[in-house]
Amino acid sequence: MSDWITTPVTAELLRGALDVEHTELGVLPHRLPARARAQNTDGQLAMAESQPAGVRLVFRTRATAVELDTLPTKRAYVGAPPRPDGLYDLVVDGRPVGQGSVLDGHVITIDMAAGTSEVRAGSPGTVRFDGLSGGAKDVEIWLPHNETTELIALRTDAPVEPAASSDRRVWLHHGSSISHGSDAASPRNTWPAVAATQGGVELINLGLAGSALLDPFTARAMRDTAADLISVKIGINIVNHDVMRLRAFGPAVHGFLDTIREGHPEVPLLVVSPILCPLHEDTPGPCFPDFGEIGEGRLRFRTLGDPSESASGKLTLQVIREELTRIVKQRSAEDPNLHYLDGRELYGEADSVELPLPDGLHPDAAAHRRIGERFAAVAFGVDGVFGSD
Repeated sequence: MSDWITTPVTAELLRGALDVEHTELGVLPHRLPARARAQNTDGQLAMAESQPAGVRLVFRTRATAVELDTLPTKRAYVGAPPRPDGLYDLVVDGRPVGQGSVLDGHVITIDMAAGTSEVRAGSPGTVRFDGLSGGAKDVEIWLPHNETTELIALRTDAPVEPAASSDRRVWLHHGSSISHGSDAASPRNTWPAVAATQGGVELINLGLAGSALLDPFTARAMRDTAADLISVKIGINIVNHDVMRLRAFGPAVHGFLDTIREGHPEVPLLVVSPILCPLHEDTPGPCFPDFGEIGEGRLRFRTLGDPSESASGKLTLQVIREELTRIVKQRSAEDPNLHYLDGRELYGEADSVELPLPDGLHPDAAAHRRIGERFAAVAFGVDGVFGSD
């Protein structure tokens, strides 16, 4: 099309990112600020925070066609079938109207058995949406929650301007790969995105796959981020990485909450314990992937822990729930805006029978939607801790 208008992608057009890195080709959204990234030495966290879960381009336009050039970084696993390409969700005036993918990009091939990876450089690609109405409208493009996405160029057949500032409350959420999106159907169908849509709030998703480990730099990032509502989902990564014992866990939770409270002394703060996960309810970690069926596209996890080890301080999900209950009860005596939610209210025994975790750890797409709908009802409902003032 000869009359395309190119609009630079800037932080002004992005929501849900805490930082924007300028690259040779364009910009790269980050979900942790530069100071936190500089203190991190873990490759898993570096990959997770650069995957733009909850990040979206938001603008106002009369365009009937939109193109976005990006350079994704995709993942492949040795011995496994190819993963599906990441999805971009298009939302117009609050209604989902389309999806697309960018087929090109870099590819990281990961050998989970050997603990190695190899990068194959790729080329940028384009996702295109057309057939839109010609009236003025607010457009959102939700970026793939599971692909690092460098943004190169936004093209439209009508001018673009930043959308008006939202008067909706900002919800800042931190959690594990389940909050990140794991096996959700698309970026707008991760459970936090579902809950945010139903709750009528602006989402900042700090779900960090494999990396909800009470890192102090994550707490500081949350402390320094403007938010009206905050939730932290704590537990599953602590257990499956086997990173600490009960003696260290309690003080670490206190420290994490103390840091958040330095920046948000009176904001409603919800501590969420793990959803049901039979693998780790009474058995500590660490857990490891089981590659026995990976050639058929099935990966499962198994734990190397022993239930008897909890007596020596190793953590299970049951132990973590008990400790979180104790900590929140203790702190809430002086902090009336601190609340607790048992994750099994979002996904419990009956759900495990109906919608079992396919790999033993992560909910599938249907379970993501159920968890999001339940969180919206419990937290954003009339009597919820995040209910409207």
